[in-house]
Amino acid sequence: MSDLTLIIGTQTFSSWSLRPWIALCMTGAKFKVEKIALRKPDTKAKILERSPSGHVPLLIDGSLKVWDSLAILEYLAERFPAAGLWPKDAAARAEARSLAAEMHAGFAALRNDFTMDLRLSTRQRALGAVANDIARIAEIWRDCRKRHGGGGEFLFGHFTNVDAMFAPVVTRFRTYNVPLDAVCAAYRDTMLALPAMRRWYAEAAAEW
Repeated sequence: MSDLTLIIGTQTFSSWSLRPWIALCMTGAKFKVEKIALRKPDTKAKILERSPSGHVPLLIDGSLKVWDSLAILEYLAERFPAAGLWPKDAAARAEARSLAAEMHAGFAALRNDFTMDLRLSTRQRALGAVANDIARIAEIWRDCRKRHGGGGEFLFGHFTNVDAMFAPVVTRFRTYNVPLDAVCAAYRDTMLALPAMRRWYAEAAAEW
């Protein structure tokens, strides 16, 4: 099998990079990481040297390049079927893809007002315009755990690409001390306790 290389941005605040990175970790596959520092004068030029889209993340598998977080997650699900990155059941899989796409395209207020920045200490913030986004996310988490959890700790029982898509949200909820009900708090804590997530935090801290 050809070597996998994942090109990511600064781990402190690259939410889009976290998604395929954590999914790759959960497959158990070996992969290399190349990191490009974001928010620097030469950031765009360095990314364009590697990525045709001018954005990170980018997955390189031999001669193949896959960009965009969700496209990478789809590719990983096909590349590593044993990892079960999508549910086996067709109906559940369709719903999981819908939720991943909703996360990919939506929640603008959360992205803009509660940015991912792992340097920030936990703090309480007024929810304001983010309240509706948080309510929708909490609804998704509760519903998935109830209908698809199957006794597991993740949204569809075991770790899937939906969990990868919500991984940056978990960090935001921690950073801004977002109040959650017991079901959602348990899911947040499950995600934060993942060895891969703890490793991401540790590598981000090394950037400071």
